Amino acid sequence: MSEFPMPIFQALLSKEKAISVIGLGYVGLPLALEFARKFRVIGFDISPERVAMMQRGEDPSRELPSDAFHGCDITFTANADDLRQAHFHVVAVPTPIDIHKVPNLNPVLKASHAVGRAIKKGDYVIYESTVYPGCTEEDCVPILEQESGLVMGQDFKVGYSPERINPGDKERTLTSILKIVSGCDQESLEEIASLYGAIISAGIYRASSIKVAEAAKVIENTQRDLNISLMNELAMIFDRMGIDTQEVLKAAGTKWNFIKLQPGLVGGHCIGVDPYYLIHKSMALGFDPQVINSGRRINDLMPAFIAKKLTQLLISKGKYPQHTRVLVMGITFKENVSDIRNSKVADLITELNLFAIRTDIHDPHASAEEVKKEYGFDLVSEPGEQYDAIVVAVNHDDFKRYSIADLKAMMNGDPILVDIKALYDRATVEKEMTYWRL
Repeated sequence: MSEFPMPIFQALLSKEKAISVIGLGYVGLPLALEFARKFRVIGFDISPERVAMMQRGEDPSRELPSDAFHGCDITFTANADDLRQAHFHVVAVPTPIDIHKVPNLNPVLKASHAVGRAIKKGDYVIYESTVYPGCTEEDCVPILEQESGLVMGQDFKVGYSPERINPGDKERTLTSILKIVSGCDQESLEEIASLYGAIISAGIYRASSIKVAEAAKVIENTQRDLNISLMNELAMIFDRMGIDTQEVLKAAGTKWNFIKLQPGLVGGHCIGVDPYYLIHKSMALGFDPQVINSGRRINDLMPAFIAKKLTQLLISKGKYPQHTRVLVMGITFKENVSDIRNSKVADLITELNLFAIRTDIHDPHASAEEVKKEYGFDLVSEPGEQYDAIVVAVNHDDFKRYSIADLKAMMNGDPILVDIKALYDRATVEKEMTYWRL
């Protein structure tokens, strides 16, 4: 018979016990700080450099202002032994894919080993990292049990609560997004719901099981990936027809039930990654998911499609690729963020380089050091002159301040503007230069 001590929520609220958050990136840090406004928190990250920044009140991801750290009862550490001081552990490490587009579970499995060595009877472990359905119970729990010598359900509890943070979004912040929670049993579900309910104003949705919560998260981004892949395929079709995709979407959007989406580069650590987790699990079960795979193939084709189109435009103007110089504006995976992970703009630059096109890359939000380390590219602090073409790849607010005259002034004869994000009015731009957009 279980002698599991309950409830944990009241002990956390009185600060008799503490919460640990493992992984202090764009998901973990905001969560840790929000918890720390009401609870005692230990924030753990494997990078001593990142921990030192947070101890100074600096967000390494450059998402949060320094005052976000004010009034928080939090201790930042890179020492995994400190996790033993906590009783409620939240794992929020990244779950990327490898070069073969296979899920890389190493971060979440390593985190499970660290937490497993720290947990005690009565502790809780909650996963927020995006995984395939079944990962928490089939892959992570055995590690927790092995490292701790404890039994899940009898000695400690487990849950899953998928993150829904949208980087760069100042309106849909952590506390204003409905939170899905799940637990290994009914008691744990209610305790986990109480804890998150203390910081989430938008409300709590109780999923019927951990697998349901895992599946809900992974299909949120899979659905978006598929919808965008349709727009991208349409853009490729309409380009061959000589039709402006934006004009088509504008016309079709007048129907009340037309879903308004845009074509574009699909990168980042969510939409461009999560479908591969579902594909991986599906294939392991003997089912080949045709629709999901097809959508991923289309979206992965876009950098090469855009690079080929620009090369054709250059040649049509008598500008041979090996003698040309192109400015690429933006390399982060989305607007107004510093995150460059899985940036499809980087893939576009690689494709342009394969055509022997020299590229300058300018992005006021990206770290030159991180771009060099991740992709081997150098950033220019300011755009130069005499470019044969400019590619506006990310719609940073900084770039919206550039007028057509500003862009034209940076280019030489027969200027070409490739507007991936459709920021500019076609009729206006075409009076000044050759213009192409998705």
